[in-house]
Amino acid sequence: MIDKLQARLSFSKAADSYDEAAALQREIGQRMLERLDYVKLKPEVIVDVGSGTGFCSGQLIKRYPKSQVIALDFALPMVMKSRTHRHWLKRPHGLCADLEQLPLADHSVDLIVSNAAIQWSTDLPSTFAEFKRVLKPNGLLMFTTFGPDTLKEIRQAWAEVDDKPHVSPFVDMHDVGDALLGARFADPVIDMEMITMTYSQLRPLMADIKAIGAHNANSERRKGLTGKKRMHAFTQAYEQFRSGGVLPSTWEVIYGHAWVTDEIPQYQDDQGATRINVSAVRRSST
Repeated sequence: MIDKLQARLSFSKAADSYDEAAALQREIGQRMLERLDYVKLKPEVIVDVGSGTGFCSGQLIKRYPKSQVIALDFALPMVMKSRTHRHWLKRPHGLCADLEQLPLADHSVDLIVSNAAIQWSTDLPSTFAEFKRVLKPNGLLMFTTFGPDTLKEIRQAWAEVDDKPHVSPFVDMHDVGDALLGARFADPVIDMEMITMTYSQLRPLMADIKAIGAHNANSERRKGLTGKKRMHAFTQAYEQFRSGGVLPSTWEVIYGHAWVTDEIPQYQDDQGATRINVSAVRRSST
């Protein structure tokens, strides 16, 4: 289970250091946004959920200059940082909010983009249901997140030192797809790729993770400082992964998108029969 407060504090502290260390996040964000080249969409309102310092927000402003772009993040320093990029065509609207409770009206958004953020949700099915609530009919959700093999070297090395979780939990690709279907998104497409970052030493690897705010936010993590003895044991255990003179850091990147269909409102009565709102049918057929 994610400790949301710990995650928010970590990202708040990382606002100033994030851009220097977030090469991976920028790369997968760019790869995600390139998929919009194949989508026929003219969004009026776009929300960048988990915007961080605003990389995707800036790219969306460039791609859709007439759209209203909202940079939404649960860490206020990140939101403020996203509004300091003076070289953009215009600044995004900033909104500090939790992706699990969007302060947005029903059916008010044409496009939700979320890069490396939904892994911080404590209830993914409810989060997707919230996304669907604010999206207009024929609206699009596009996202990236991380799968369970992410940072597997850290997880395996610490397993030789103690039995506490040292990596935040990540959801399997198939469970992500099931959550989309459960939220009644249409035509979900999910795919995955493995990306390996390499480092000459462990210290800069761990420093990069800290700099982007991706601390261990598992609620069952060990509280308190890591002693020198335990840290040395972890470092030694990590060395088993060294190959070709470098240490790997594996990231399982999941890409996904899904649509909101132009649904006809319906409900079930007490006897379980499905009833359709006739006025809605008339509106949709005109």
